[in-house]
Amino acid sequence: MAAQQKYDRKAEDLGNIVGLEHVNVTIPEQGPAQEFYLMALGFTRDPYMFPGTNNMWVNVGKSQFHLPTRGVQVLRGHVGIVVPSLDELCERLGEARKKLEGTKFDCERHNEYVEATCPWGNKFRLYDPDPSRFGAINLGIPYVEFDVPEGAADGIARFYRDVFLTPAKIEENGEGRAARVSVGHHQCLVFRETDRKIPEYDQHHIQVYVQEFSGPHDELEARGLITEESDQYQYRFQDIVDLDTGKCLFTIEHEVRSCTHHLYNRRLVNRNPHQSNQHYQMGADEWDWTLPRSSGRLPAAPQTIAANASPLARSRARRVAA
Repeated sequence: MAAQQKYDRKAEDLGNIVGLEHVNVTIPEQGPAQEFYLMALGFTRDPYMFPGTNNMWVNVGKSQFHLPTRGVQVLRGHVGIVVPSLDELCERLGEARKKLEGTKFDCERHNEYVEATCPWGNKFRLYDPDPSRFGAINLGIPYVEFDVPEGAADGIARFYRDVFLTPAKIEENGEGRAARVSVGHHQCLVFRETDRKIPEYDQHHIQVYVQEFSGPHDELEARGLITEESDQYQYRFQDIVDLDTGKCLFTIEHEVRSCTHHLYNRRLVNRNPHQSNQHYQMGADEWDWTLPRSSGRLPAAPQTIAANASPLARSRARRVAA
């Protein structure tokens, strides 16, 4: 009799936090934001929500950036993003240099990623698809990394484990010591210790969905940490604290939503950035941000598509791979 295949069942466990939906930073004007997020990075403006000039929602796979138009906010760290091709990304970033001249825009290619800086100083690390590291996606936000004070990582990991009942562990690598907190399937928050001066908090925020909504709320409320009772389906808090002493370890506003929130699992439109009026291909407008998944422990590797392939050829290749 053939030996029964063994599976790592813990690899598919999810904690109480089931999804990181958006990162919110304010911007002073939409024009440079459109050049950076839409044209250079290749993302998609949400066609249904906030079509005016007071806010802009930008879709990245199943996640978003929310960019209200009112001043500048800069995340204290960087956002990790998977994109379909770093080569094509670099072409678009090169084209953006002249249009964003005079701003804080910058970009540099490293061995594993491209680092890009938005016109107001927010930093992003963009990666090629890697199923073993980021899951079966070719477009999405797998992590947000924050710079935190030395000695804070252990307390931060415990805070999420005990208050939000979600997996959190300490890791050490060449970039230092960090708490890695699960906030969804192949999504995490990383709190990396640094001896550098950390800028003052400017009210930017992240938003997560949780399954058990009331338990974390009650624990936060008992400690006086709730900052907003938004509505039946949402609350907010800012301070991550040492659970023994109450000392604030790091501040980042969390918009916490229940899985019964009306926007949970809302379908997001993602465009194919290769489409143009000069080289239009019928049926290739929308981008599929998923990759094929194998029945084994790890997803299948993404299929390589020629860099000079037409949008239709790319679309067909991805459908065949799926």
